[in-house]
Amino acid sequence: MNLEKTKEDILDFIQAKVSESHTDGIVVGLSGGIDSTLVAYLACEALGKDKVFGIVMPSSTTPSEDNIHGINVAQNLGIEYKEIAIDSILNEYLSMTQLEETDLAVGNLKARIRMTIIYYYANTHNLLVSGTGNRSEILIGYFTKHGDGACDIEPIGDLYKHDVFKLAEYLDVPREILDKPPRAGLWNNQTDEEEIGMSYDLLDQILYFHSEKDMDKEEIAERLDIPIDDVDMIITKVIRSAHKSKVPESPKKTII
Repeated sequence: MNLEKTKEDILDFIQAKVSESHTDGIVVGLSGGIDSTLVAYLACEALGKDKVFGIVMPSSTTPSEDNIHGINVAQNLGIEYKEIAIDSILNEYLSMTQLEETDLAVGNLKARIRMTIIYYYANTHNLLVSGTGNRSEILIGYFTKHGDGACDIEPIGDLYKHDVFKLAEYLDVPREILDKPPRAGLWNNQTDEEEIGMSYDLLDQILYFHSEKDMDKEEIAERLDIPIDDVDMIITKVIRSAHKSKVPESPKKTII
């Protein structure tokens, strides 16, 4: 990957989308992780810091260093930002519904609460909502539908996770963000790789051979010298989550 060319393509994309939409910039949720940090860096270079707004939205399960990193990113870039704790909103939802709680359901609810806040700020400030999803996670559906998957643009949506790390390092993203394990912080002690079931490095290789090279699962397993069950698990995720990236379907109208 040509890092400079990739960066310039993304900068051009951000500039074009903001111009086409007649908005005044973009808003991005800052989790303190590598994806949102990279997007913030790119947005500032594309538009200037005065046209980028960040929102840090911790909950009780957000690792403290992630919250600190999110704030530090905003301050280091010199962008306007807001910190909004979401626990009171979350607890009101849970109190009203009085349903049995599960980590997944509550985690998805947190993601959707955050996105409603981001869109509120976007609407009131005439901004586009920037997503922070990468190709690896989009392909396997590792995001919350109508949560972190809801956005107006996806600047790094065509970059595999290992490309995200390379570009982030190229742009001098702080080492403490590059070195910590990717995690969503939607429940205690959660890490992305544990939840996915393998390392991002292996995931990216499987996805590359499946999506870019159109290899079947037997070929991929042999090429990577891994159990075919590992390959099948990822391909199944890709197939089952395809609906998350599509406009909701409707039955075709019968023409009489």
